[in-house]
Amino acid sequence: MKITSAKVIDVRVPTSDEMLGSDPFHKAPDYSSAVLHLETDGGLTGVSVVFTVGAGTDWIGYGIEDLASLVVGTTLEEFCEAPVKLYRRLNDHHQLRWLHDGVFRMACGAIINAMWDLWAKSEGKPLWKLLVDLEPEFVVHCIDWRNLKDALTPEEALGILKKAAQKKASREMEMSEVGPKAYCTAGWLGLSDEAILATVRKLQEQGFDAFKVKVGLNSSEDVARIKFMREAIGDEQSLMVDANQFWGVEEAKEHVSNYGPFDLKWVEEPIARDDVLGYLELSESFRDESFRFACGEHAASPVIFKQLLKSGAIGYCQIDAVRVAGVNDVMAIILMAAKFGVPVCPHGGGIALCNMIQHYGMWDQIAVSGHSETQLVEYIDFLQDAVEQPVRMKGGHYVAPEAPGWGLEFREEFLKDHTFPAGDVWRGRPKGKCGVHFEFETD
Repeated sequence: MKITSAKVIDVRVPTSDEMLGSDPFHKAPDYSSAVLHLETDGGLTGVSVVFTVGAGTDWIGYGIEDLASLVVGTTLEEFCEAPVKLYRRLNDHHQLRWLHDGVFRMACGAIINAMWDLWAKSEGKPLWKLLVDLEPEFVVHCIDWRNLKDALTPEEALGILKKAAQKKASREMEMSEVGPKAYCTAGWLGLSDEAILATVRKLQEQGFDAFKVKVGLNSSEDVARIKFMREAIGDEQSLMVDANQFWGVEEAKEHVSNYGPFDLKWVEEPIARDDVLGYLELSESFRDESFRFACGEHAASPVIFKQLLKSGAIGYCQIDAVRVAGVNDVMAIILMAAKFGVPVCPHGGGIALCNMIQHYGMWDQIAVSGHSETQLVEYIDFLQDAVEQPVRMKGGHYVAPEAPGWGLEFREEFLKDHTFPAGDVWRGRPKGKCGVHFEFETD
């Protein structure tokens, strides 16, 4: 099966109108995705997305198109034989590698994820099932070990996978009934308490018992909102907070020192995404508290995760489906987290990210960690209808996806409305309310 063409669609949703997704840094985001279609001569299309928040989607789109020219003309069979070869071809490009992480690595991930999507579709399996069925030796050979072996060796990874394989069949049966447990980010910074509470009550009726609220701008207001959330959900349900990297280390200490009375599960991204020493200092400063620190949705490579995990700096590992270079990188991160006993709690939301991370939650809890005792997978309750196969929830858990591949086929009407800049919702929108010209000021 040969790859015949590649197409990228710039999809954006004006979520800034309702302040959905807002946090201290991303004050008025427009949830967006660069959507890649890899067409083949076998009737299948490999699909992937790279989530963004508005301006910059065109940047990542160009990067994907440029790199995708390298796979047009190649075959799926070549990829399936050794996925690490394409991984290295893209990530080690002798000139592009100079750009390093960020847009470059995310563009590499888009292509790799689309190839994995094609493979799963050719087998008629959802992505999680394809991963679960891989032999442990094959998984190990998918990973680029050059900078990781001081934390996790290939032999140790093989041991983790083989240990989990002993109960893999029973775990798969269990999770086919009840998938990964979810939590919902309901407390966006730009929303009123009343709006947040309405979302919480709706989700509690659906079986959710874990919620997250944004913090970061004003300590007294943050504490008041955390107190409001704790009282709203009660003492038996899980509560987390997320500062989206807004503070420096000393500022973080000042803010977080007020959180002790609220029995939090974690404090997420209080400082910069790659400040490993800072996270270690915070973890030591607050080691006697109920909460641990969470990080990872913005960590741009397995090497950053290696440092966060090996040092003991974080208590929750928050992989993102599209921040790193695709399935191969995420395999390495989940295996490292398993070695160091850190729960994998994937970052979700956005546009179709929940469709992707549910597969990683399934693979981790069936074939790597082999349990569901400590992990939570993020969920947001809007934009789930963008795709033809929305995630399904039951009793506060993801229901195991059944569609082949990632399940990222977008509804044609959604694309018609939201393709930027010609889609129906963008035509006639003021220049200052979209793209790079959308600058948001606050008091």
